[in-house]
Amino acid sequence: MTIGATVGGLRIGDMAVQLFFFLLLLFLLKKFAWGPVMNVMEKRENYVAGEIESAEKSRAEAEIAAKEASDQLHQTKQEAQKMIEDAKNAGVKQEQDIVESARLEAERIKQAAQDDIQNEKEQALQALQDKVSSLSVLIASKVIEKEISEQDQEALINEYIKEIGEER
Repeated sequence: MTIGATVGGLRIGDMAVQLFFFLLLLFLLKKFAWGPVMNVMEKRENYVAGEIESAEKSRAEAEIAAKEASDQLHQTKQEAQKMIEDAKNAGVKQEQDIVESARLEAERIKQAAQDDIQNEKEQALQALQDKVSSLSVLIASKVIEKEISEQDQEALINEYIKEIGEER
């Protein structure tokens, strides 16, 4: 009981039934399986595209962050170099200030010593004048004792005054 004829050893009826069920299977697959499979594939494609976009975005952000870090490091290095230069300059300035202060102090001490020397010299001269005066009185009294003439006394006093004036 075969339905239909055979062509080259194949039954046409069986082939028609198989073709019908195959088309029915394709229709059912398209209706029930193809849509969900395509949805899953589309979701997967969107997920992969999103991941690629996210990775690209992360790479771009990483590049920006690396550039900012590099810029900040460069700026920090410049600031550190400036601080070193400022410290060097401050050290040189402080050294100059100390040297200048020491020079001024030495000059002040030198001037004070010269003033002290001048005062001592004046005191010595004053003491010498006092001594000369007392010697003059002593000489005058000796002269009076020996009864020297007035001219001799005057010459003697003038000679002592002249010697004292030259020492100044």
